[in-house]
Amino acid sequence: MVNNLHKKLKLLREQKGFSQEQIATELNISRPTYMQIEKGERELTISEAKKLAGVFDMSLEDFLAGKESVNPVITIQGRKEKERKSTNEIRINIPQEKANKFEQVLLYILAKIGGKPNIGQTVLYKLLYFIDFDYYEKFEEQLIGAKYMKNTNGPTPIMFAKIIDHLEKDQKVEKVRSKFYKYEQTKYLVNPDIPLELSALSAQELAHIDWEIARLGDMTATQISALSHIDTPWVAATDREPLEYEHVFYRPEETSVRQYEEI
Repeated sequence: MVNNLHKKLKLLREQKGFSQEQIATELNISRPTYMQIEKGERELTISEAKKLAGVFDMSLEDFLAGKESVNPVITIQGRKEKERKSTNEIRINIPQEKANKFEQVLLYILAKIGGKPNIGQTVLYKLLYFIDFDYYEKFEEQLIGAKYMKNTNGPTPIMFAKIIDHLEKDQKVEKVRSKFYKYEQTKYLVNPDIPLELSALSAQELAHIDWEIARLGDMTATQISALSHIDTPWVAATDREPLEYEHVFYRPEETSVRQYEEI
C-alpha cells in the first residue's frame, strides 16, 4: 500500500469530523487495530482503502494519491464560530432551533437509557433516525428534522459530532469507552447534576420518543442496524448521501409505523 498514506488518513478523518471508532466500525475492525493504521504500524488492504475512499467521498485513485477531500463543515447558526480559511469546503448550516431540539432529544434519551450496556453510539444513531423518520410517517411533520447520511452500518445523523462536542464542552455529557460483549463502543453518560431542559419538545413529541425507547431501547447495535437496513429511506439512498424523509411512505411492513386505510 502507498507509503505515508497513514499520515494523510488522520488528517482526512479529522477534516470530516469522524472519530477513530467510527472509521474502525466502517472497516469492521477494532479501534486499536485502526490506531495501528494511523500510526503506520499496519498497512491498509485494498478492500479497506476502497471503503475509506467511499467514506471520504473520494475516488480510490485520489485517496491513494493522498489528495485533499472536499470537507463538509457544519456550523450552527446563532453560535459564534471561528471562520475557516480553507476554500475546499462544503458548509452546512444548522438553524439554532434545530440544534437545540437535537440536543434536548439526545439528552432525554441518554437520561432515560444511556446507562444501559447496549446503548453505545451506533444504537444512538439509529434511535435518533427512527425517532425522526417514524414521527414524520405518523404525523407528516418533522420532530428534529435532522439530516442522516447513508453509511455501511446504517443512517448516521450528520450533526451528531458537532452537537455531542458542544455537550461535552458544556459538561452536560461525558464520553466513555466500554465493551458490550466483545465489541468496543463509545457511550455518553448524562451529567445528573444538570437539570434536563425540554422546552423545545411538545407532549406529543415526548410521548413518541418514549414509545421508540420502549420498542427499540433493548436492541443491540447489530439488531437495530439490521432493522434500518431494510427501511426504504436507507435502501433508496445512494451511499454517503442524505436520506429522504418522503420515502417513509413507501416503507415495508416491517418498519412502517402508520396505520394506512385500505384502498
